[in-house]
Amino acid sequence: MAKHDVEVAERGSFSAKDYHDPPPAPLIDAEELTKWSFYRALIAEFIATLLFLYITVLTVIGYKSQSDVKAGGDVCGGVGILGIAWAFGGMIFILVYCTAGISGGHINPAVTFGLFLARKVSLIRAILYMVAQCLGAICGVGLVKAFQKAYYNRYGGGANELSAGYSTGVGLGAEIVGTFVLVYTVFSATDPKRSARDSHVPVLAPLPIGFAVFMVHLATIPVTGTGINPARSLGAAVMYNQQKAWDDHWIFWVGPFIGAAIAAFYHQFILRAGAAKALGSFRSNPSTL
Repeated sequence: MAKHDVEVAERGSFSAKDYHDPPPAPLIDAEELTKWSFYRALIAEFIATLLFLYITVLTVIGYKSQSDVKAGGDVCGGVGILGIAWAFGGMIFILVYCTAGISGGHINPAVTFGLFLARKVSLIRAILYMVAQCLGAICGVGLVKAFQKAYYNRYGGGANELSAGYSTGVGLGAEIVGTFVLVYTVFSATDPKRSARDSHVPVLAPLPIGFAVFMVHLATIPVTGTGINPARSLGAAVMYNQQKAWDDHWIFWVGPFIGAAIAAFYHQFILRAGAAKALGSFRSNPSTL
């Protein structure tokens, strides 16, 4: 057999690979609470979110201090908005890569919420993941404040606020669309059907997820400072504790959760044809009428 024929045959065997969707996670899975692997996953989410906030908020404050002309800085100094976006996207790439095999590498309550709606995780796991993420974010920003006390409050503490000149609707829309991009990328990059169908094409899921975070930051830093992660916004707001940050804080929960819900629906029921499958099953079973 010629080499070309071998390659075609191999590709054909990959494309014909059988695949069955994994069963949905149970809504309530109390058995998880008895497993060490579950608590190990919670620790991984806590530490990953702590490290994420520590590096990224330090980057934000460092940039603002280096570019503050009133304090002797250079207006072109520091990493700039591009560098900040790289810090957020790069850390997500690193941390998802490190924790994906332990906890799934969520590091974001909006991601966890979207995966819960898609029945990828149970309600118990989703709630405790969110708690671990929020506590990790608070501790991560707390470390920044402890190490950079002279600069922390002066340069905004990395807190998310609606920028001057933008309406609440614009800020909310930016968070919804930005989180949709992120969570949609998470679903696409981790889709087991895609892995089975395209098993001859290696996919490093953390890479597109990190790039999604990077691109969204480039677009929305001027609008809201880019939340798309309620834990990130909460950790900074708690440590900064200023009225403006708290007044705008609801945007950074409502927007990401709406965006995550839309992404979950779009991927599961439109792209994966979940709605069509459900309708077909309903029509083929007269007893349900």
